[in-house]
Amino acid sequence: MASSSRSNNPMESVVVECGRRRASCGYCRSSLHNSISHGMWAHSLTVDDYQDLLDRGWRRSGCFLYKPEMERTCCPSYTIRLKATHFLPTKDQLRVSRRMQRFLDGTLGGPNTSTKSENSSRSMSEESLPAANEEVDQVQNSINVCEKENESSHKIIAEKLVASLDSTVKNYGLSIRACNGHINFYASSEQISPSRGDQNVPVPNNSRMKHDTGGNRLLRSEHCQVKRRKLEIRLNRSSFDPEEFALYRKYQLKVHNDKPHNVTENSYRRFLVDTPLLEVSPTGDNTVPPCGFGSFHQQYLIDGQLVAVGVIDILPNCLSSKYLFWDPDFAFLSLGKYSAIQEIGWVKENQVYCPSLQYYYLGYYIHSCNKMRYKAAYRPSELLCPLRYQWVPFDIARPLLDRKPYVVLSDFSNLENVESSLPQITDDVMGRELDDVGQEDANDVPMLEDEEMVESESEFSDDEPDLETTSYDDPEIGDVSKVLLGIKGSRVKYEDLRNVFAPKQRSYFESQLRRYRRVVGTVLSERMVYSIG
Repeated sequence: MASSSRSNNPMESVVVECGRRRASCGYCRSSLHNSISHGMWAHSLTVDDYQDLLDRGWRRSGCFLYKPEMERTCCPSYTIRLKATHFLPTKDQLRVSRRMQRFLDGTLGGPNTSTKSENSSRSMSEESLPAANEEVDQVQNSINVCEKENESSHKIIAEKLVASLDSTVKNYGLSIRACNGHINFYASSEQISPSRGDQNVPVPNNSRMKHDTGGNRLLRSEHCQVKRRKLEIRLNRSSFDPEEFALYRKYQLKVHNDKPHNVTENSYRRFLVDTPLLEVSPTGDNTVPPCGFGSFHQQYLIDGQLVAVGVIDILPNCLSSKYLFWDPDFAFLSLGKYSAIQEIGWVKENQVYCPSLQYYYLGYYIHSCNKMRYKAAYRPSELLCPLRYQWVPFDIARPLLDRKPYVVLSDFSNLENVESSLPQITDDVMGRELDDVGQEDANDVPMLEDEEMVESESEFSDDEPDLETTSYDDPEIGDVSKVLLGIKGSRVKYEDLRNVFAPKQRSYFESQLRRYRRVVGTVLSERMVYSIG
C-alpha cells in the first residue's frame, strides 16, 4: 500500500522534467540542431536548491532550467565563478572605473558632447560677435591712448586696460585685475552671456590661455565650476517595469540588431522578469544579507536617468549574474565591465552580513566562443568540472580547452605545470587578450535567442542513449526508490508507488527517473519534488 502525505510546505522546489532537447546553437550559429541539453520547468525553486543546481552546471532562463550535455553538445558550456575577495582587477578594468569616476566628476563629457559643444560654441560665437567687436575696439582705444601719451610701461597699459574693461567683463560674470603688467581674469561661480540671458557659457578646461596682444599677456581662468553627476544604484525585487522594458528594447534593437517584432513585452517577461525562486527575507542572524535572497533587478541611474539594468540572483553562496542591458548612448562608459566590478564589490561588502556569500557567478564560459572570453578576464576564476562537479582554476583549464572543447577538468586539478609543453603566456598578455574580446556583451549573450527556441525550434527526445561517463550501473544513480514525486498535491517516494505501474510502464518511468537523478544529483532528486501531475 503506497503511503503519501499532503504538501503544506510553501518553501519547496517543484519541477517538471522536460528530458533531453536539441536546438540550433546561438554560439556557433550551426544550422543543425547540435546544441544538446537537459531541461526542466520549475513551478517553484528554493534558493538552496538552485545554488546546488548551479554547482552541477545548471542555469535558468525565466522559469526554465537547463544543463548542457557536455560530452555531446556542439559548444560545451562550463560554469565559471570568481571568489570576490580574491578578485584582481586588470589594467583595463581599473581604467573603466576611473573613466566612470571622471564622468561623474564632470571632467569627461557625456554622449554626443563634442557635437553639442561645437554647435553651442558656434551659435554663441555668432550671437556675441557684435559685442566682441565692441570690446576689441575698447582695448585698441586704450592702447592708442597709451601710445599718444608715450606711456610704454606694461604695468601702466595693463592698469588702463583693466579700468576700461572692468564693466564689460562683469557682464560675463568675471572680474579683472592688473598685476605686474599682466591682466588676470577671475571666473565667478556663474558666467552670464549678455546676449543669451541666463545660459551657461562654456569655460575652457585648461586653466591658462595665452592672449597675444604683442606682449604675450597671460590670462588665467580660475575656480572653474564643473557640474558633477550623480550615480545611483538601486536593488529591486524582480518585477515588470515599463522603463526597464523600454531600455531593454532599445538595447536589443541597437546592440544585438534584433527585429522589432521579436522584442515583445511577453518575451521580456518570460526571459528576465519571471522567476521560480522563492523569496527569503532578511533574518538579521548572519545567514541572509539585508536585501534577502531571490531574483533582483539592479538599476544604474545617472542624474535620474536609467542607463543599465543587471538581472541577478542572490543565493546563499553567490551572486549569480544572469543578464545585463544598457543604454547604447552610454557605450563609452563600458557599462558591462563596470556593472561586473560593482557586483563583485557588492559580494565583498555583504559578506559582513552573510559570511557564506563569497562567490560571483558569471554564467557559462564557452572557450570556443570569442564573445565569452571576456568572462575569464575577471581573475582568478574557476571552471566547474562537467563530470565530478569540482572547481578547477581557469589557469589550469585554459591550455586544456585550447586542445579540445570537452575536458574532464578534475583529472588535471592537481597538476601545477599543465602548460609545460605549451608556449608560456604572461598574466599581462592574457589579461589584454581576454579584455579585448566581447567586452560589452551581457553575461549570457545568446541566451535570449537560444532559450526562446525552447518553445519553437527545440526537439525533445527521451529515446537517445546516454553517452556520458557516469553509468546507471552506479548504485547511487541506479537506485531511484527515494526520488520524491508529486502527484495531485501529494508527496510520495517512488518506492511506495513502484507496484502501481505495469512492468512495461515501470521500466520506462524508471529510466526517466535515473536520467533525472543523474543530472540533478542524488541529494536533489530526494529533496525536490518531481511533479507527474
